[in-house]
Amino acid sequence: MTVLRFTNEHEWISFDEGTATVGITDFAAHQLGDIVFVELPEVGKTIAKAAQAAVVESVKAASEVYSPASGTVTAINQAIVDQPGNVNESPEGAGWFYKMSLSAPGELSGLMDKEAYDAYLKTLDH
Repeated sequence: MTVLRFTNEHEWISFDEGTATVGITDFAAHQLGDIVFVELPEVGKTIAKAAQAAVVESVKAASEVYSPASGTVTAINQAIVDQPGNVNESPEGAGWFYKMSLSAPGELSGLMDKEAYDAYLKTLDH
């Protein structure tokens, strides 16, 4: 069973059978505008929850991507490094950033589910 959670910094994490996939939300991609550069963490890097994991640059701004959970990077999405626009086209699908093995899966319980995230978005001034 896949667990999907969101942060108030607009990252998403999908967890299924020991592997987590991380990316930015559709909302974040639209706020950033056309993405022109993505810097991803190295495979094998250990990242703490809420630590900077990646950088995304758009025509509007550069923004840090924070890890929604602690763990070790097991794969990166080279396709978005080669073609950063893929993040805009499918931020919550093919535009994922990295995969990781979680060191503390319980951290996910503190994140928002889709319903809570959608409610959170309605409170933002955008």
